[in-house]
Amino acid sequence: MSERQTIGALLEAARSRLERLEPPAAFRAQAEGALIVDTRCAELRRDDGVIPSSVHVPLSVLFWRLDSTSGHADPALTDTKRQIVLCCAHGYSSSMAASTLRDLGFGRATDIVGGFEAWAAAGLPVARDRQARS
Repeated sequence: MSERQTIGALLEAARSRLERLEPPAAFRAQAEGALIVDTRCAELRRDDGVIPSSVHVPLSVLFWRLDSTSGHADPALTDTKRQIVLCCAHGYSSSMAASTLRDLGFGRATDIVGGFEAWAAAGLPVARDRQARS
């Protein structure tokens, strides 16, 4: 049996594999063709807004939607050469998920430092989510 890991150690290991983007750099990457994938729940998207032109893929199905071999992939999201920038609420679960996407062949997968909260605090564009339900 292997030694127990802490979430802090796992997060540090995940982040060591990524070139994480500060919000302004993520905004520039999106303008240059990167896909921002918002993994937050519908309630947060409804209450706090969304990054314009981002795609919502809940964390619970993220890997299956992006992996073309899963049988549940969204063909619009499976390009392993495209830069995928994940966004969660605060930048923790997105780091773990981006590291896993790297294992799935998305060599440019990364996340936003500080998540959506940092994006909004930086004064970057935020839109209302018209699809989120009350």
